[in-house]
Amino acid sequence: MINYIWCGMIIIGIIVGTLTGNIEAVSTAAIEWAETAVELSLGLIGVMALWLGLMKIAEEAGIVRGMGLLMKPIMVKLFPEVPADHPAMGSIVANMAANFFGLGNAATPLGIKAMQELQDLNENKEEASNAMVMFLAINTSSVTLISSSTIAYRSAAGAANPADIIAPTIVATVVSTTVAIVACKLLEKLPKYKREKVTTTKVEIK
Repeated sequence: MINYIWCGMIIIGIIVGTLTGNIEAVSTAAIEWAETAVELSLGLIGVMALWLGLMKIAEEAGIVRGMGLLMKPIMVKLFPEVPADHPAMGSIVANMAANFFGLGNAATPLGIKAMQELQDLNENKEEASNAMVMFLAINTSSVTLISSSTIAYRSAAGAANPADIIAPTIVATVVSTTVAIVACKLLEKLPKYKREKVTTTKVEIK
């Protein structure tokens, strides 16, 4: 759908440029910004490679597992439906660690894996469980210590001090995550959103 929208905008731009006699300006702008996009993408490779590598080292060194142990009391409170030793807990912690360091690309597959494991625990496969909703809310708001991706974008765009967003990012994400958790906990208790446990009945086959 997004591809169709962009394609439509490009066609409209060409038509308008032709009718107004500015097709040359449209072509020049397209070439210049295409060059800028390539330069920006290449500038991101180094920073993203650094942080993705550090994340992998942290995972192999057991730092992510250590974070999981430290966060276990909190995780049990946030996800009471999920057993403490279930693989979903490990995937959730790994996803949160990746988001903590602003590694959006690394966090995505971990988030998908965590959601699949939460779905395995879900009694009603047609609706998201409270744990799934909570995880989605935390993943979306995600407390971020170092927004690596944004710093990389700013650096590639020529910002004088790309890292000066760290403090505002920490404050904003702490507030957003707190609001997300409180909202989930309050809404799941309301009759409208309260999930009923699925009961299965055994059918005797003669």
